[in-house]
Amino acid sequence: MAVAPRATGPAGGIGEPAVNAPSRGEDGPSTNRGSGSSSWRFVGPGLIAGASDVDPTTVAAIAVVGATTVYGLAWLTLLLFPMLAVMQVIATRVGYFTRADLQTSVARHYGTTARWLLLASVVGVTAITIAADLDAGAAAVGLLFGVDGRWFVSPVGIAALALLFLHDYDQVSRVLRYLLICLVAYGVAAVLAHPHWYAVARASVVPQFRLTSDWTAGALALLGTTLTSYVYVWQTIEEAEDTVSPRASLANKQRGAVLGVGFAVVIFWCILVATGATLGVHHIHINTAQDAARALRPVAGRWANDIFAFALLASAIVALPVLVATCAYVTGAEFHWHTGLSTPIRSAPRFYATIVAAVALGAVIALSDLNPIHVLFAASVIGGLATPIGLIFLLLIGNNSEAMHDHPLPGLLSLAGWAVVCTIAAAGIMAIGPTLAHI
Repeated sequence: MAVAPRATGPAGGIGEPAVNAPSRGEDGPSTNRGSGSSSWRFVGPGLIAGASDVDPTTVAAIAVVGATTVYGLAWLTLLLFPMLAVMQVIATRVGYFTRADLQTSVARHYGTTARWLLLASVVGVTAITIAADLDAGAAAVGLLFGVDGRWFVSPVGIAALALLFLHDYDQVSRVLRYLLICLVAYGVAAVLAHPHWYAVARASVVPQFRLTSDWTAGALALLGTTLTSYVYVWQTIEEAEDTVSPRASLANKQRGAVLGVGFAVVIFWCILVATGATLGVHHIHINTAQDAARALRPVAGRWANDIFAFALLASAIVALPVLVATCAYVTGAEFHWHTGLSTPIRSAPRFYATIVAAVALGAVIALSDLNPIHVLFAASVIGGLATPIGLIFLLLIGNNSEAMHDHPLPGLLSLAGWAVVCTIAAAGIMAIGPTLAHI
């Protein structure tokens, strides 16, 4: 049975529930619970949000960690799982009970200053990340075909636009779910790198740390680049936009969020192993994910190089639609535009114009003479500053009984969320402070 797309009005962005919207109790009924395809739909939003965190900027950060510390921080990579899972479960509950994206909820309950601060933090990090990911995706195509990657910046951007413009939300979500399979290529690259598996296993379960610049910077990079604002904002958007399984139980939704985080963390670990076993063992330092793919060829062979480049392209293709759409959603929510990927273009022209503008701005930055390393640095700095802001607002909404329709966060989940916020904020300050002091 086809589900009519939800048109959104200027009064409430995507957050206004339909008049006859189903009740969303704490453990609401799940439709078609016995259906495998239905279960796949339930976990799809969480998978997409989690996998979008494996964007090229994150790949670059982890590749640098592998190149500088070998397998030393494999344990910390796995430790990201509970932190990311806590925040994605919170984001799931916020989207589920408010039926609104985070920007809309903040605009409703916390006034002008708060909503502009959140808007600036989300748009700032997504805009610069779009540019970095366009550059990385194009470079990956260039590596695969042996040509200058700059020729492919515009085609990669156009491909992201085509996906968002030619389909409604449910179709976009379906395409992205199947694209996730391509990220398994990072696991193949890890195997082809022929790591010392005993050393990998030991580093993964026995924490070790050295007070050197490489290890300290690597640890901060892992913490600072994985929990970026667009990931949990997109999770709230997906819950608000979900018309395929709006009555799926909260438990199913939360399981989907945890599964998405688990998938992302496994990919993070594979990237670390692949680069640690090759670049780290041979003391080859890099600055970008493209550098990692190029350096793999002489060390691990052509197949490892090509597979890593293919996975890098897949990362960009999965992340870019999420980044671009998140930017448009939060902007539309702030200015009370009609928004939604299920809304016809003629009914939401400013929403779709923002999507085009975000890609165009990213392409201009990617094609400029700016050093890609500087773009990645800017993305990490802005992300380190912006992420705690969004996390704080996420928790404020989650603990607001009115916003959550009398379903605030459970006490232990809220406490865990605030612990993650403090950890991420401290990591951001430690990473950014010394750098800014030298500017």
